[in-house]
This record gives sequence, structure tokens and C-alpha cells, in this order.
Amino acid sequence: MHQEIISQKRYWSERTLRYHAAHMAHDFYEVLGVERNASQEDIKSAYRKLSKEWHPDKHKGEKEAEQKYKKINEAYETLGNPKKRQMYDQFGAAGAQAGAGFSGFEGFQGFRGFGAEDLGGFSDIFESFFGGGRGTRARAQREQRGGDIEVAITVPFDDVVHGAKRTLSLRKQQKCSVCDGRGAQPGSKTVSCSTCGGTGQVTRTVQSFFGTLQQNSVCTECHGSGTVPEEACKRCGGEGRVDEVASVTVEVPAGIQDGQTLRLRGQGHAGRQKAAAGDLFIHVRVEEDARFERDGDDVRSEQMISVPDAVLGTEIEVETVHGGVRLKVPAGTQPAQVFRLKGKGMPVLGSSRHGDHYVTVQVEIPRKLSRREKQLLEEWKNVSQ
Repeated sequence: MHQEIISQKRYWSERTLRYHAAHMAHDFYEVLGVERNASQEDIKSAYRKLSKEWHPDKHKGEKEAEQKYKKINEAYETLGNPKKRQMYDQFGAAGAQAGAGFSGFEGFQGFRGFGAEDLGGFSDIFESFFGGGRGTRARAQREQRGGDIEVAITVPFDDVVHGAKRTLSLRKQQKCSVCDGRGAQPGSKTVSCSTCGGTGQVTRTVQSFFGTLQQNSVCTECHGSGTVPEEACKRCGGEGRVDEVASVTVEVPAGIQDGQTLRLRGQGHAGRQKAAAGDLFIHVRVEEDARFERDGDDVRSEQMISVPDAVLGTEIEVETVHGGVRLKVPAGTQPAQVFRLKGKGMPVLGSSRHGDHYVTVQVEIPRKLSRREKQLLEEWKNVSQ
């Protein structure tokens, strides 16, 4: 099992890509259960019915229902808008999202304002239109691949100091044990998909400002694999995966920062019919410790000493993340003076080094004095003047 720590920038970048991939993997017409020639009124009616049926209030705590509800809203957001629907029919989900840039269809003027990064979502589409089919194959692979899972865990401060192992119990799609993930009933075999002829893709003709074009899309029967079980597995229904509770052990590395993300490759949902599994993303939250304040790889704390100790000097016991340490406080120490304990801070992630521990010494001024204490202070005051 491969585990790695990814930066927040990389995590959000990959999450954005996964989001767009998910949009391109679903047919919005199928999501709403309407034909491609459905009227706008039919689309609206289907949306209202489905949104009521799958509203989260009726399925509290059901993640699959929540995802279904989101897909329904995403589908209606596109198909319920005639202009976006027209772009979707010609260019798919990416075209609908970028539809504003094509308003008017006045030659290529609609491309004004687009940078190279804006056209990135169209690479698969153009490849599907003009040959090669690489874009369609890429979408097929995304559709077959298992979904990613994201969870958040909270770990004690001490676990970050020394490192620890955590076992998570997750409900996820796992490889079917009956068919070994093939999707076919034991003793049965897989055959070529009759819908796409084994190519994994279907072709339809569309009209656009480029003229008459042929668009390749992922076959909805075999999901791009080109094959289907001759007899579907009775346990998984031909998917090759089933929902089960699984235990996953994650290593919390010493020195990890609050808010960082761990990725366990292949520990997400199982892929369809032995396709690649998704990844497991674990967002780490570190509990605060009343004794210490973390500052990157350094640790800070405060220590109180008396006025005589500040004036005359003393030696105090300082608690660090590595245990107690003796600190010599020199005579004449001022309030809020900071001392450094080198190498007594947090472990530096991925190395054998440690940060430092900074101790801020505060001088405690007594609020009440005995008669004898007042007398001694008066004598000291007279001597020092």
C-alpha cells in the first residue's frame, strides 16, 4: 500500500480534475431519465420529480443519495438552460460549462477571451470529433476507475510528535469475492458488447458551426470496456464490486502539520470489473495541547518565575514534547525574555531533524506581601537608590 503526503495546492488541483472528470462521465439525459429530444417542459417535470424523490432530507446520512441529488441538480442546471443544452448536445459537459464563450456562434468570435488554460477541457472533445478517439478512451477509463474516498481524522498532539497508526473502518466498494471482480457468474465468460460492437464507444452525428461532425462517446452498456458478462454475477450484478465495510490502516507520520492530507493509492472504491481502484484521501486535524503552541517545526511555551529568581538567577524544569529539561535562568532575567532549547521541538516531517523549543519566561509579581516582605523590599529600595 503506497502512502504519501500531498500539499494543499496539489490536493485541490487534483480534486478539480476529478470534479470535471466526474461531470464528463455521466450522461445528463440519463440522469434525468429523459430522451434527447425531450421538451424543456419535460426536462423541468423530470427534474422536479427526481429532486423531491432524492432530496437529502428524505435520505439523511445516505452518501449515495446525496451524490445522486447533486447529479440531478447538475444535469438540470445544464439541460434546463436552452443555450447550455445546445452546447452540451454538441460538445458534452465541458462545452456546456464554457458555453458563455460561444454565445452567438458568430464564426470563431465566440472564442474571444479564452486563454490556453480555458481550452484544456476541450482536448478530449476535439479528439473525439476529429479522430483518434483518445479522448473517448480516456473518459472510458475514468468511468471504469473506482471513485476516490475522502475522510477527515483528528489525532492527538502526542501522535504527531512520535507518529502513530490508525485503523479506519470505511464502507466502500470492494472487489466481489464471488466473481473475483470480473462481473461474470462463475463458469460464465465475458462476450463482446452488442451495443458498441466491442469498441467501447458509440458514434453519433451532430451539427455544429464546424459543419456535420461525428462525436464519439462512451458506451453506456459496457461503460467503455467493450465487453459484458455473458451471465452477470448474482452477487454484484455484473459490476465486479460490492459495498462492504473494510478496515484500512494509515500511518500518521511524525511531524505532520494540521490540515495536511495523506493519500493512500488504490484504497478508494474498487474499479468496475477489475479496473483500477480509486484513492483514499485523509485530511488530518491535529488536536491542540494546552501545554504547547506549535509554530511550524518549533514549539513555544511559557514559564513563570518569581521576582527573586529573576533577579538572582535560578534553574527551572521545562516540559518539552520530549520530556523534562533543566533550563538555567541567568541573574537579571527580564519579563518576557525568550530562551531557546535547541532540537527540542517537533520532528521535521520526513527527516531525522527536530525544530527548537522556545521558552518565554514571565516574572510573577505578587499581589499581596507580608509585613516582613514589605520591610525587605523597602530596605532594598533604599539601598538601590
